[in-house]
Amino acid sequence: MNLKQLSQVLGLSQTTVSRALNGYPEVAEATRQKIVDAAERHGYRPNARAKSLATGRAMAVGHVLPVSAKGEIVNPVFADFIAGASESYLAHGYDLVLSLVPDDAEEDAYRELATKGSVDGIIVHNPRIDDRRIPLLRDIGLPFVVHGRISRHGDDYDWVDVNNLRAFRRAAEFLLDLGHRRIGLINGQTAMDFADRRLHGYLEALEAREIAPDPALIASDLMTESYGHTAASAMLALPDPATAFLCSSMIPALGARRAIEEAGLDMPRDVSVITHDDDLGYLSNGGAAGGSVPIFTATRSSVRLAGRLCAERVIDLVQTPGQAPQQHLLEADLTVGRSTGPAPRAADRHREDTARNA
Repeated sequence: MNLKQLSQVLGLSQTTVSRALNGYPEVAEATRQKIVDAAERHGYRPNARAKSLATGRAMAVGHVLPVSAKGEIVNPVFADFIAGASESYLAHGYDLVLSLVPDDAEEDAYRELATKGSVDGIIVHNPRIDDRRIPLLRDIGLPFVVHGRISRHGDDYDWVDVNNLRAFRRAAEFLLDLGHRRIGLINGQTAMDFADRRLHGYLEALEAREIAPDPALIASDLMTESYGHTAASAMLALPDPATAFLCSSMIPALGARRAIEEAGLDMPRDVSVITHDDDLGYLSNGGAAGGSVPIFTATRSSVRLAGRLCAERVIDLVQTPGQAPQQHLLEADLTVGRSTGPAPRAADRHREDTARNA
């Protein structure tokens, strides 16, 4: 159905129908709702180009990634975020513009998007502890929402984030309650704000139990399977090895599990693992092999929900400028799976080591 046909069904002019669907304030709310309901009932979708011309907007939201982060495009976390955001874009008639740019040209990319009018707003990914993009986007004048938070900028901007500090403190406390004292943290890059918060949650849990952190049990890098494997292998080879791992993502957690198996150990009898798995829509922690009990004990938050919330908020900022900043802090659930158990007793570990080396 096109605009003319929808107008005929409603007995209204095309101008009135168009203005109602495009959010013009002079259309009475009762009339607008009548038109919106009819559009949904008859499956009408406005032509994006026509809507852009009518509103003076690009009807698009931008996502800019530096080349160094190109792996994000195939990262299931990023993909699930985009899937959630796309649900909102589709519902509001917006397009997604993804720009992959050289690291030293990221700021120029934002300015070019604004100058060309290619997008109406921006979603900022992978915020760093001291991120220069907030003052840049303010200077440019593009509405934006940050997926995550930037510690050194306070709360005077819009963001959607998970409570990383609380999630990792709670996960570390769970392992401590199981008797583990040698807990390895396989973290993301601590220049990233989320990883810094997770580190502080882990350290707070140790401090509360009067356990001094061991630098040899703390790793930070790009969250790949091979990194998880390398970090876990090194911690298992220590004179006083790790008995548990707290991983910042499902991907390095898989590497940690491989390291445990290669060391001839069993998860969770010998080594426990907790991961942050982001409750991915299509990478189930349990899956067919896991049955009703998930493989990994995990702190879980819906990254797809975060994508929807970010998209809804940036569209709201585009359509209604001048709003006060809003923040949305998501809490993570701790889901107990089959990867955690009581810490092995020192004597049992010694006997097992002796048997393996005999």
